[in-house]
Amino acid sequence: MKEVKPVEAVTELKFSKGTLVEVSSDEEGFKGAWFAATIVEAMGKDKYLIEYQSLRTEDDSDFLREEIDTLHVRPYPPETIVVDRFKLLDQVDASYNDGWWAGVIAKVLADSKHIVYFRDSREEMMFQHSELRLHQDWINSEWMFPSLVWHGYLNKCCYC
Repeated sequence: MKEVKPVEAVTELKFSKGTLVEVSSDEEGFKGAWFAATIVEAMGKDKYLIEYQSLRTEDDSDFLREEIDTLHVRPYPPETIVVDRFKLLDQVDASYNDGWWAGVIAKVLADSKHIVYFRDSREEMMFQHSELRLHQDWINSEWMFPSLVWHGYLNKCCYC
């Protein structure tokens, strides 16, 4: 019988000082959003001190700094394919309140405007094309487009 070796579930990323990353939060009102930040320093094995690129301190004197665990830090996404137009049900990130919020195109309007539905808050909002990017997930140390993964899966498994 062949010996089975355990596979590590998560590959630990090491970010160095000055690296641009994206940070998420489980706090109510912030779920589903990613914020640009810079690594200030590693804080032990599983935390980083980060400085947000757009979030400010309460007195607005400086950019907000915060300790974040590694589960809420990912590399900054690469420049994506520029999409001429988004289609109904495309998964997107919308630039809103200083972060990128994951949503779905609920309606395509005239003049490059789109209605985006946000699952976490169950809200719909209108955005210009320039305020949207294709959504990507960081999976197994690789950037993936969920829409493309899903369509590829459908093409392989269905009798379409």
